[in-house]
Amino acid sequence: MADEKIQEELIQEGEAPVKADEKGQGESDLKETLKKIKETVSEEDPKPSSQLNLRTILGGDLLTSEMVRSQIWLFVLIVAFSTVYVAFRYQCQQDMLTIDKMEQQLKDAKFRALSSSSRLTEKCRESHVLEILKQNNDSLLHQADQPPYIIEVPE
Repeated sequence: MADEKIQEELIQEGEAPVKADEKGQGESDLKETLKKIKETVSEEDPKPSSQLNLRTILGGDLLTSEMVRSQIWLFVLIVAFSTVYVAFRYQCQQDMLTIDKMEQQLKDAKFRALSSSSRLTEKCRESHVLEILKQNNDSLLHQADQPPYIIEVPE
């Protein structure tokens, strides 16, 4: 009953219903067409032409060729080495910045130590010590009038 309705609609639209022998011929035409399509289509890449021009490079045809596919691991290795090279260079630059910063801190520490040492040396001079003792009215210590004695000990 549903088939009859479909055939009636096809007749009204101006299309004739397909008969059984025409249906078999349509299927054979469809099979032949599918067979021709399968013959023309293959999963293998077509052999690239021997000429290499800008259009094949920019079009990406070069990347699909067999030569590139066979060398894919070489490209992966080159990318990996490039990444490692860039990472090591970055790390080296960071280390150099740290070294420069530490060298500057070392210079500052040396200058501070030198200035502290010079202040200490200045305060420990004999004349400065005697001046401080005079200001404090300390009479127990004074400058010697005679040179020191040399005591020789026989061996």
